[in-house]
Amino acid sequence: MDIQQLKQTLNEPEYLYYENEPMSEHTSFKIGGPASLFVMPESAKAAADLIKICFENNIPTLFFGNGSNLLFNDVGFSGVIISTSRLSNLSLNDGNVIVAGAGVKNSSLCQFALENSLSGFEFMWGIPGTVGGAAFMNAGAYGGEVIQIAVGCDYITKDGEIKHMNADEMDLSYRHSVFSDNGGFITAVYFKGTLGDKSNIRTLMDDLMNRRRTKQPLEYPSAGSVFKRPEGYYAGALIEECGLKGECVGGAQVSEKHSGFIINTGDATASDVTLLIEKIQNTV
Repeated sequence: MDIQQLKQTLNEPEYLYYENEPMSEHTSFKIGGPASLFVMPESAKAAADLIKICFENNIPTLFFGNGSNLLFNDVGFSGVIISTSRLSNLSLNDGNVIVAGAGVKNSSLCQFALENSLSGFEFMWGIPGTVGGAAFMNAGAYGGEVIQIAVGCDYITKDGEIKHMNADEMDLSYRHSVFSDNGGFITAVYFKGTLGDKSNIRTLMDDLMNRRRTKQPLEYPSAGSVFKRPEGYYAGALIEECGLKGECVGGAQVSEKHSGFIINTGDATASDVTLLIEKIQNTV
């Protein structure tokens, strides 16, 4: 089976899809060539069936959340993008455990936690992207990380089997999880919060958002901080000390507001960003 034959099996509403979809329309960098097939399954079961077919027919797949931490190739992707956008259910179990579909925006998770007076999620307020992506990379900010609140996840193996994993099996560490290595597709994440005061939760969320708006170039397309934090130091500070603030390659620029960010000034390509990353690495 090839991609064209696969397309004939994707019946609505179980699957929604686009052909030759420009990934620049789905990434926060506003960069990326066309994907052969961009598919949005309506359920974990539908996603698992699709993954199984792709695995058995050696069709390349890429799992996709909100595209906020991706630099997508200019050439595009000759395969199937499997989007979590319709895996967006939110529910509350046992009073303090939130079950969030992988496609739930981090901001929606935080709002749901606030509505239920649950603390511990505030650091995620303002982190772009989805719950699935946050768990995949153990996202964090302002002293908080997913590892502090995650208690487990549902996922699909690379060959299409649906499973559950407890948090201690997820191997969460600095911007890493077991899914960085095992090829699995997260479909839902379980989080445990602490009952708190709504006004205090809201105040902390507002404070963290204000810090972001003040210090980060949110007015430009980007994928957030480009580099991991070197042990004992900060990437942005190293870049600035090397005189690279404002440095450009084509339409890609080291942000003058926050040197840890590379921004798209309007017409940047993936090649521009890659060359600028290499220049930064070599200089530092």
